[in-house]
Amino acid sequence: MEHPLFSGNFSSKMKGNQSHTGIFLALAAAIFWGISGNCAQFLFEQKGIDPEWLVCWRLMLAGFLLVLFDGYQTGKETFSIWKSPKSIIQLTLFSILGMLAVQYSYFIAIRHSNAATATILQYIGPVFVVGFYALKFRKWPVLSEFASMILAVSGTFLLVTHGSFDELVISQQAFFWGIFSALSLAFYTIYPVQMLQKHSAASISGWGMLLGGAILSIYLQPWEIHGIWDLEAVAAFAYIILFGSLLAFYFFLTAVPKIGAQTASLLCSVEPLSAAIMAVIWLGVSFSAIDWIGTSMILSTIALLTLGTKIKNLTI
Repeated sequence: MEHPLFSGNFSSKMKGNQSHTGIFLALAAAIFWGISGNCAQFLFEQKGIDPEWLVCWRLMLAGFLLVLFDGYQTGKETFSIWKSPKSIIQLTLFSILGMLAVQYSYFIAIRHSNAATATILQYIGPVFVVGFYALKFRKWPVLSEFASMILAVSGTFLLVTHGSFDELVISQQAFFWGIFSALSLAFYTIYPVQMLQKHSAASISGWGMLLGGAILSIYLQPWEIHGIWDLEAVAAFAYIILFGSLLAFYFFLTAVPKIGAQTASLLCSVEPLSAAIMAVIWLGVSFSAIDWIGTSMILSTIALLTLGTKIKNLTI
């Protein structure tokens, strides 16, 4: 999952061409994100590229492009996040525990399994968000949230065990990093709420990526290039940066005010589905009937959570 941040409640009234454009952009963003995971798997398996190296350069290049994009939109305001010690500390924590953690764990999960499994496991993240707010406000989740938790746990069980209590069908490393990716995504979603009241989503994500990549570069040598860098590898790498990062972010951010944040997020559940289909068609990943059932159960949690939020809004 590569969702960018979005703030507040945008109007979800869909009229004419705007709604159609918004739906198209949100679906395109989800598909771009899903395919980018397969490009990463292709680079790991067939070109010998290190996940750490790819994470580092993806964060730095995509972050740089997003900062440029935000600077074009807001001018000098894009540097406002660096003007107070509090916002710098918040950005640093978000960069390390959110942006860097979610990207790193997601790519490591891909290396130990495949893009489809890693993306689907990451989609458990919203359930952790529900659990966090239930504990914070000491309030039991509503029925739709309870149902989403049960479906997420059941779907994950089917995906990683195929219904057997005796063994995992994916490695322990893949399961660990997949769940860690979901937890990181939950932090990524929850933590920057206050920051979004003062700064744009593009600014926070861009600087968060750039800082995360710079921090990671301290522990490795990103200028040392390994693996097979032929035309296929360059194309896959370029896709991850341009389509899987910059354009996907821009499309999603453009779609949100047209169709509403909830609808846009629901449409982005196409991401793991596109990742799974592409993995089967392009990379030859084996996906059994029970895998598809587990995937469907996990994806249905997004619909339930979105439905539950809309019902809450109607009753307020």
